[in-house]
Order: sequence, then C-alpha cells, then structure tokens
Amino acid sequence: MKNPDLPHGIYGITAEEFSKGRSNLTTAAEMIKGGIKTLQYRDKSEKSIRQKYQECLEIRKICKDNGVLFVVNDFVDIALAVDADGVHIGQDDLPIAEVRKLVGNKMIGISTHSPEQAKKALEEGADYIGVGPIFQTNTKKNACEAVGLDYLDFVVKNIPLPFTAIGGIKENNIKEIAKHGARTIALVTEIVGADDIAARVKSLVVTIMKTDY
Repeated sequence: MKNPDLPHGIYGITAEEFSKGRSNLTTAAEMIKGGIKTLQYRDKSEKSIRQKYQECLEIRKICKDNGVLFVVNDFVDIALAVDADGVHIGQDDLPIAEVRKLVGNKMIGISTHSPEQAKKALEEGADYIGVGPIFQTNTKKNACEAVGLDYLDFVVKNIPLPFTAIGGIKENNIKEIAKHGARTIALVTEIVGADDIAARVKSLVVTIMKTDY
C-alpha cells in the first residue's frame, strides 16, 4: 500500500501554549473547519503519554471524518497506536531508516534546515520535509536560526520531495512564501493564536489561491 501524499494548502500544527487557553482538540476542530489539509499534533508540554495519546485519538477521528491528513510529531508509538497517517521527526530523533522499520508505509516527514539535510532526507527515504525556519520564530525552544528564502529556493529547484515551508510565517508574508514555490505552508501561532481560528485559516487559503506563481 502506497503511503499518502502531502496535500497542497495549509498545514496546521497544534500549539496549546499559544492558543489562548483553548485545548488542542478545540483548535484542531477549528482548523479543520477553516479548511486545513494536513494537521500535525505537536505538544511539548509535560502532559503524560496517556493524555497525549487520548488527545491524538480524538483528533485522529475528526481528521479522518473530514479527510484531513493526520501526522504526529515525535511520538512514533502514539502515531502507531492511533493509526495516524504519518509521523514527523527532527534531526535529533531516530534515523529515518529505523522509523521506517516501525511505521511501514506510513508517511515520514523530517524537519530540515540546510541543503545537506534536505539531500540526506531524500537519500534516506523521507516522504516529505519541513523547510525552515524561513523567518525567525519563537514557537519552538532552541529553534535554529532562520534559514531564509534562499534555502526554500534551493529545495524548490533541487529536491524532488513534497515539502512544507515553516517558521515565522504570518498572514502578511505567506504570499511571498507561495511566490517562491511553496505549495504546502505551515503556520502555528498565526492560526492557533487567532481569535477566530476557522476564519483565519479561510483567509490564508484565499491568499494562497490568489497568489500568482
């Protein structure tokens, strides 16, 4: 069975610490209502694995009911337990080859921050890559320095893998990202921190659709 493709559009990511007191489940439902195509569960809090599993179980259901690709960040075991569509890993996590042994045909995404990392992800069999942070971001602790649009341009021209642009992307610069060739774009605080999450996603989708590539 072929693993799923990464849809074009808005790639949503949960971030409860920036969601104005709303739960991951609430923000996920609102993002889906707004029209995201992919949802990544990311939670760096001190919640127990059981709590995170339960959240993923519920979010997985609403994603499946709405035809949204569901990816779990970091936790391969939770991704398998809830039958997520894929797992997203970082440069310091298990190697792609080892993750592949565990998840089989499920999608594997990996964050990359340089041409060398992108080439390695391609060679090792990643299904998609995260490209960023394009701009400076405070969403992740210990995030690397912004890689800028040059790295995005490199990936567009040289790496034949689906990718999502990420990092410091807002409503006021998403058009620029799309013009540089990104077809899947991830935003975190711009979405989960909005007063009306669904409306913000719809606005972002319209902006992308109106961009002249």
